[in-house]
Amino acid sequence: MTRRYFGTDGIRGLSNRHPMTSEIALRVGMAAGKLFSDGEKRRHRVVIGKDTRLSGYMIESALMSGFTAVGMDVFILGPMPTPAIAMLTKSLRADLGVMISASHNAYHDNGIKLFDPDGYKLSDELEMRIEAMIDSPTDQLLVPADSIGRATRVESAQERYIEFAKRTLPRNLRLNGLRIVIDCANGAGYKVAPAALWELGAEVIRIGVDPNGRNINDKCGTTSPEALAAKVLEVRADIGIALDGDADRVLIVNEKGEIVDGDQVMAVIAKSWHERGQLAAGGVVATVMSNLGLERYLDSLGLTMHRTPVGDRYVVEHMRKHGYNVGGEQSGHIVLSDFTTTGDGLVSALQVLAVVVTAEQRVSEVCSRFERLPQILKNVKYTHGKPLEDERVVRAIESAKKKLGKSGRLVIRPSGTEPVIRVMAEGDDEQLVSTVVGDIVEALKKAAA
Repeated sequence: MTRRYFGTDGIRGLSNRHPMTSEIALRVGMAAGKLFSDGEKRRHRVVIGKDTRLSGYMIESALMSGFTAVGMDVFILGPMPTPAIAMLTKSLRADLGVMISASHNAYHDNGIKLFDPDGYKLSDELEMRIEAMIDSPTDQLLVPADSIGRATRVESAQERYIEFAKRTLPRNLRLNGLRIVIDCANGAGYKVAPAALWELGAEVIRIGVDPNGRNINDKCGTTSPEALAAKVLEVRADIGIALDGDADRVLIVNEKGEIVDGDQVMAVIAKSWHERGQLAAGGVVATVMSNLGLERYLDSLGLTMHRTPVGDRYVVEHMRKHGYNVGGEQSGHIVLSDFTTTGDGLVSALQVLAVVVTAEQRVSEVCSRFERLPQILKNVKYTHGKPLEDERVVRAIESAKKKLGKSGRLVIRPSGTEPVIRVMAEGDDEQLVSTVVGDIVEALKKAAA
């Protein structure tokens, strides 16, 4: 069955345009609320959080109306990181959790992510059931007047998440003496992340903490870490931490102003946890986009790396099925299932800081576990058709695979959140990698013209 609303990470699109309209949000609230409150005769509850986008007010109100109309009590959390919503859904014994965010996208987009009572993103099956109910008549979903739900704002949500994040560090470990620059992307983590670092003893310099509804991810955060790198050098900080709009991603900047991606972060955490006997299943879970250098490094430690399709939900699914407790993406989604059910930028950064403090080393020493193989990623926009089925593109891909042979990798995939084809190649020969990517991109542009 074709999916009409849900993509790889919930529902996402341009605000005030289908499907990100108040009407659809209302129907999502009614459908999801009915699905997760059918059965037991008790008061059912849902928690709703959001990032700092202007359209968040509109979507939040519509969802709240939908949930209360089908009898669910709503707990409003306000601007909070996505992982906080997942954690608080379980902590508050809610039947459902909702995060209103388009993650790293610009402010004009928005999205709806749903979490089950255990804090995990919904399965494809549950999403399809909700889709079917969205398009059905809503009259049968409404409860009698005396059963309409109530809405309550949870004032302690930020403090709850801050304490949770702090407890993920080893006992008695403090960040005293560290100068940390944190860039919160003018997004959901703009209050809680700096507060947690300060309470742990660090000197905190904050940027990207002045949201106005339109500046989320705008020349800041994980999508534009250059501002963070410049600030680290300016104030001579020990480390820079960049979050994205909903704070489920993280990138690190070392004291030299060099950017450290999610692959290196996974390498740091995997080695540390392996040495402490904490790493489960003898390895980590990554995606097809992770650098081959990470795979070779883990192999040198006697650890395995399993690759999944792109998307943290696929990483989490494999982790749950096979017992891994470290997984993630090169983009900075790091999932540490001992603590979280989804990516958590702050918690991941704290694990890196724990290694820095314990090893008494600079961040540049800690976060250089392996030498990255040359890797090139290009995005090609398209507006119609199926460029990947074009004969010119097929020939270019076949030729690239033959040229790379066993000395490299090639990954071609459509984005799950925007109309682009992503072309990635890596290998020991940088010139060859550049050539094959260029050939495929040129073919795609002609096919998309």
